[in-house]
Amino acid sequence: MEGLAISLWPLTAWHWLALGLLLISIEMAIGTFDLLWISIAAGFTSLYASFAPASMNSWQAQVLVFALASVALFILGRTVFQNMRDNGEEHPTLNKRMASTVGSQGAVESDFVDGQGRVKLGDTAWSAQTIDGSSPSAGAPVIVEETSGNILRVKTL
Repeated sequence: MEGLAISLWPLTAWHWLALGLLLISIEMAIGTFDLLWISIAAGFTSLYASFAPASMNSWQAQVLVFALASVALFILGRTVFQNMRDNGEEHPTLNKRMASTVGSQGAVESDFVDGQGRVKLGDTAWSAQTIDGSSPSAGAPVIVEETSGNILRVKTL
């Protein structure tokens, strides 16, 4: 037990760096962004412990630097960097292949029967329905107006 106490005391820059790495790894597992700021504060304290003059580098000063940095960065993270916490979509059609087809122009691959048939967009043929119930013939140009499940809803141009 005495060996453990000797390895943990006095506080050094390595202790603060280890605490910061531990906190950032927990943050990566839970993803709250709250521990991020406290781990950054531990990193600042590690820098302080490394570069502060010996007369100002007691364990009390290190804990004070850590406490002040933690509170300041936590408040900063909750106010200025609030938008980091929001789960906004990067792009509305990212990984939504059907939604990305809306507005695309294609050609009827085979004659529609009762408003249903196949449309070729690029190199892919899709099941399709016409919005107005018409039955265009093969080769007719169409535009995708909306999707329904995995069926394109098109209108003729």
